[in-house]
Amino acid sequence: MDKINKHSTLHIITRNAPAVYYEGREGPAGFEYDLAKMFAEDAGLKLDVKVAATRSQILSALDNDYTNIATASMVASDTRADRYKYSSSYMETTPIVVYRYGSVRPRDISDIIDKRIAVVSDSYHAEELNNLRNENPDLMNALQWEALDVETIDLMKMVQDKEIDYAIITSNELDIHQAYYPRVKKAFEIGEAQQISWYFPASTDHTLINKVNNFLSRIEEDGRLINLKERYFGHLGQLNYVGARTFIRHINSRLPKYEETFKEFAEEQDIDWRLMASMGYQESHWRPRATSPTGVRGLMMLTRITAKEMNIKNRLDPEQSIKGGVRYFSKIRARIPKRIAEPDRSWLALAAYNVGYGHLDDARILTEKAGKDPDKWMDVKEFLPLLQKKKYYKQTRYGYARGNEPVIYVQNIRRYYDVLSWMTQPQTSEQAIAQTDFQEGLIKTIE
Repeated sequence: MDKINKHSTLHIITRNAPAVYYEGREGPAGFEYDLAKMFAEDAGLKLDVKVAATRSQILSALDNDYTNIATASMVASDTRADRYKYSSSYMETTPIVVYRYGSVRPRDISDIIDKRIAVVSDSYHAEELNNLRNENPDLMNALQWEALDVETIDLMKMVQDKEIDYAIITSNELDIHQAYYPRVKKAFEIGEAQQISWYFPASTDHTLINKVNNFLSRIEEDGRLINLKERYFGHLGQLNYVGARTFIRHINSRLPKYEETFKEFAEEQDIDWRLMASMGYQESHWRPRATSPTGVRGLMMLTRITAKEMNIKNRLDPEQSIKGGVRYFSKIRARIPKRIAEPDRSWLALAAYNVGYGHLDDARILTEKAGKDPDKWMDVKEFLPLLQKKKYYKQTRYGYARGNEPVIYVQNIRRYYDVLSWMTQPQTSEQAIAQTDFQEGLIKTIE
């Protein structure tokens, strides 16, 4: 802790990947970044963030004492225990082989011999393959692989594009990235479950490590850790293979026609345009002349009543439809109690947009009666489906509702929003730092 106390600054290094670290609308975001920021605030420290281009750079920074902690969603490997120290685990994952959907699915290691296989260099998987080779030389000596200085998402692209046959990644990485490369599927597990931890240089004293471990223990007990996991991982798996492929295609073919309109009206209401675009996609797949048997129409699928309330004359005009949808969402969000913080505020507003504010209120009351938190989407989404059951809706003011629909609605929008946020994040040369820059050039300093 001496190096930290001297400047009251915590130096971390991470990597640019979905749910790890990326540039969002309000600045840095990602599960690992938010977890590190939470720790720094808890410890009363400033946070200096460096973003490495590769895992090799992360390990080099640790080896040379250029950073205090690596917060990069990395497995605590036994073979590295003499080089680094680890925090307590805060997440579990399993190593898996992935393949391209449409090709023959391999069932075990014998099926991937003489194939093009890749792993991320300096990753746990590269080490694990070498360990397996030592344990089973007859089988593993026939297995060849290449360690590439890329990120997992790059390997998945290579599998989907048929540049390689298989990649070895972790189960949680597949869950996070699959929406971007929907043809990439799990083939089989190649090892036991592993623990994800923060890394420390070998020279780190136990004061900092104990401080981190105590923090992780506290946030697990008080619910902050599960809330953070829900924020970044609670909606994964909602986008199926066909839906993911179609969405990626429509980002390129349909969204450009309406992107500036989404930006204009979202900025007017101080809302992230990508959230509104994601809502528009859930409503109509960005089809301006979409209609439904219930009478809703247009890109944002406005009802006649909503269109009249928002002073929209032509629901089939995409600009008017987007304006009406964004303003109506903003109006609903303004009704959500101000004490409720983001992103729960937006998730609850989306549910109300779909099912009606009264039904959302009923679900929040049921949530509170059950001893759960009516201000947390994680809890409220458990009670919305109960509005379909007489036992529960007879207790409510607004009665029956198809409460499962807003849950699916919000989860789908969150997944679309994840993909759009990643694909449209600002990409700058500073995001990938050279090893020689570790001692200078901080990417961000968070007070």
